[in-house]
Amino acid sequence: MAGPEEPITWDDFARVDIRLGTIRAAEPFPEARKPAFKLTVDFGPEIGTRRSSAQVTVNYTPEQLVGRRVAAVVNFPPRQIGPMMSEVLCLGFPDGAGQVVLITVDRDAPDGGRLY
Repeated sequence: MAGPEEPITWDDFARVDIRLGTIRAAEPFPEARKPAFKLTVDFGPEIGTRRSSAQVTVNYTPEQLVGRRVAAVVNFPPRQIGPMMSEVLCLGFPDGAGQVVLITVDRDAPDGGRLY
């Protein structure tokens, strides 16, 4: 496992817009090169819903994802993933096998809330 990256400034961190959202839909994404789901994530009225391709098929089923609260970067440029445009990057950590475990919250917080 690698150590921490080089130090950044507060301004560097502040430019990354990480928001809380609720997954409203999750469906298989067979066209993706690596196993993935297509997610629709609701970030509240200010941002609305955004789509994401997430390689989380080992630890989650679509049914387990719907309603799950997730953290996502909302200010990366959209990225073409197969036939889909991925608009946000859902964040996670590797489990013991290197598979993604999504970041979530343990208390109620509104969709669209910004990480600080």
